[in-house]
Amino acid sequence: MSDDAFPVSWTDPDYVAAVVGVLAVGTLVFYSALVEGPPTVETVLFVGLWVMLPTTVAYEIARRLG
Repeated sequence: MSDDAFPVSWTDPDYVAAVVGVLAVGTLVFYSALVEGPPTVETVLFVGLWVMLPTTVAYEIARRLG
């Protein structure tokens, strides 16, 4: 594997988006462990929004500042 596969710095937009996405998913997994009951359609959409929104915002900020 070449070194080009890894981000050059921590300000790389793909790296920042991946880290924020992992943190968002981890937070939602923790939250889902606290809530009882099966997921509804609204819950699934809410979870998708709260994973994609911070990931996209972090990617755009890192892209513009980097």
